[in-house]
Amino acid sequence: MSKICAICGKKPSFGNHRSHSMVASKRRWDPNLQRVRILLKGSPQRAYVCTRCLKGNKVIKAV
Repeated sequence: MSKICAICGKKPSFGNHRSHSMVASKRRWDPNLQRVRILLKGSPQRAYVCTRCLKGNKVIKAV
Protein backbone atom coordinates (compact mmCIF):
# COMPACT_ATOMS: atom_id res chain seq x y z
CA MET A 1 0.00 0.00 0.00
CA SER A 2 1.37 3.40 -0.89
CA LYS A 3 1.33 5.78 2.04
CA ILE A 4 0.14 8.83 0.08
CA CYS A 5 -3.04 10.81 0.72
CA ALA A 6 -5.33 10.90 -2.33
CA ILE A 7 -6.39 14.49 -1.60
CA CYS A 8 -3.40 16.50 -0.39
CA GLY A 9 -0.55 14.17 -1.42
CA LYS A 10 0.91 13.91 2.08
CA LYS A 11 3.76 11.33 2.18
CA PRO A 12 5.99 9.77 4.81
CA SER A 13 8.84 11.85 6.17
CA PHE A 14 12.20 10.34 7.01
CA GLY A 15 14.70 10.82 9.80
CA ASN A 16 16.76 9.01 12.40
CA HIS A 17 16.14 7.07 15.57
CA ARG A 18 18.58 8.33 18.17
CA SER A 19 19.57 5.92 20.93
CA HIS A 20 20.97 6.92 24.29
CA SER A 21 24.47 6.68 22.82
CA MET A 22 23.36 8.90 19.88
CA VAL A 23 23.71 6.07 17.34
CA ALA A 24 21.55 6.91 14.33
CA SER A 25 19.38 4.38 12.54
CA LYS A 26 16.86 5.23 9.84
CA ARG A 27 13.14 5.56 10.56
CA ARG A 28 10.07 7.02 8.91
CA TRP A 29 6.97 8.86 10.07
CA ASP A 30 3.87 7.67 8.21
CA PRO A 31 0.82 9.89 7.79
CA ASN A 32 -2.39 8.77 9.50
CA LEU A 33 -4.27 7.38 6.49
CA GLN A 34 -7.75 5.89 6.54
CA ARG A 35 -9.37 3.88 3.74
CA VAL A 36 -12.70 5.56 3.02
CA ARG A 37 -15.29 5.66 0.24
CA ILE A 38 -15.17 9.12 -1.31
CA LEU A 39 -16.34 10.79 -4.47
CA LEU A 40 -13.36 11.10 -6.82
CA LYS A 41 -14.17 12.72 -10.17
CA GLY A 42 -17.89 12.17 -9.59
CA SER A 43 -17.74 8.44 -8.94
CA PRO A 44 -17.50 6.67 -5.56
CA GLN A 45 -14.11 5.05 -4.98
CA ARG A 46 -12.15 3.69 -2.07
CA ALA A 47 -9.08 5.78 -1.39
CA TYR A 48 -6.55 6.41 1.35
CA VAL A 49 -7.13 9.85 2.87
CA CYS A 50 -5.24 11.45 5.75
CA THR A 51 -7.19 12.36 8.86
CA ARG A 52 -6.42 16.06 8.46
CA CYS A 53 -8.31 16.07 5.15
CA LEU A 54 -11.19 14.12 6.71
CA LYS A 55 -11.48 16.49 9.67
CA GLY A 56 -11.07 19.58 7.47
CA ASN A 57 -14.01 18.59 5.22
CA LYS A 58 -11.81 18.41 2.13
CA VAL A 59 -13.48 15.19 0.97
CA ILE A 60 -17.05 14.29 0.12
CA LYS A 61 -17.89 10.86 1.52
CA ALA A 62 -19.85 8.49 -0.71
CA VAL A 63 -22.84 6.89 0.98
